[in-house]
Amino acid sequence: MAPLPPAVQAGPPRAGRRRGRLPGGGYARTGDRRRRLPGRGPSGLHPRRAGGGNRTEEDRAVLDEPFVNPDPAPGEAEPVLAPLVAPDTGPAREWAEASPPLVTVHPDELPEGDSHLSVTRTFCFADLCGFTGYTRAHGPHEAVAMLGEFRRITRSVAAKRGVRVAKWLGDGAMLVSTSAAAALSLGAHLIHHFASRGVQIRVGAAPGEALLFEGDDYVGEPVNLAAKLCAAAPPGEMYTVTDPLDMPDWVTCIGDVTVQIRGVGPISGVHRVLPLGLADEHGSDVNRLSSDIDALTNELDQLSSELGNELNQLSSELDELGAAGNEPTSDR
Repeated sequence: MAPLPPAVQAGPPRAGRRRGRLPGGGYARTGDRRRRLPGRGPSGLHPRRAGGGNRTEEDRAVLDEPFVNPDPAPGEAEPVLAPLVAPDTGPAREWAEASPPLVTVHPDELPEGDSHLSVTRTFCFADLCGFTGYTRAHGPHEAVAMLGEFRRITRSVAAKRGVRVAKWLGDGAMLVSTSAAAALSLGAHLIHHFASRGVQIRVGAAPGEALLFEGDDYVGEPVNLAAKLCAAAPPGEMYTVTDPLDMPDWVTCIGDVTVQIRGVGPISGVHRVLPLGLADEHGSDVNRLSSDIDALTNELDQLSSELGNELNQLSSELDELGAAGNEPTSDR
């Protein structure tokens, strides 16, 4: 094993410090004694610190990849990997990519005034329906557990589908995606998951351009439209104005509606979207409801016919009484 660099040569243990511990480090139990897990290097320090300020190209290369412990202790099951910080994939990177000439300019050369980055996104709002009634019926503890499940499922599914949770809105969430298909998939996934959980989800989605405000918020018409569509959607459905071609194959449109948006007016061509399984159930319910309506219509027609006959008979009797009252009486 190569000797330690001079900057970190091990010396005699100082008073008050246990043998084997490095500055800033901890201990790990191996057998009957405790030793330092070298998470970053043979010395327990990152190569940048171990080598001082003058780093070689080899040292720089080490910074870009996880370090594997080359000298695992007996009983150590697997190499220890040093965690790396993932590159920024959020709004900060978008700002840097949108204005590369301005990234490193002198302060005097930077344009004055506020800058707003215009981005194209699909915005999605999801909301737990009837959460107040659920809290009243099941108590606050069950309600908090349901809210925790909603956030856990939303966070997990959003990460898997490449959608960002922009903010939590109490019993709802604002979601942002660069892909309309991913946003629709997430909304339909939430509807499908909570279909049999005692509460239902309603979702609104709209694509378009918006301004990235203060690095982590969005301002624009599609944001407001998505929120309004969510508020107008019935429980267990998604209202969206996205292109039907962006819908995944397990999601279907069951019809279009016109939604009246306060301050905007009527929005036509709004798609009603459901997962296929729920759409089939919804279709069965609609057919059953249609049959019930037909039966009620027949009963109403029959009652109307009977009532019409009775009214005609009553009218005839009134006519006879009127005719009898108009006959001249004989003098006695």
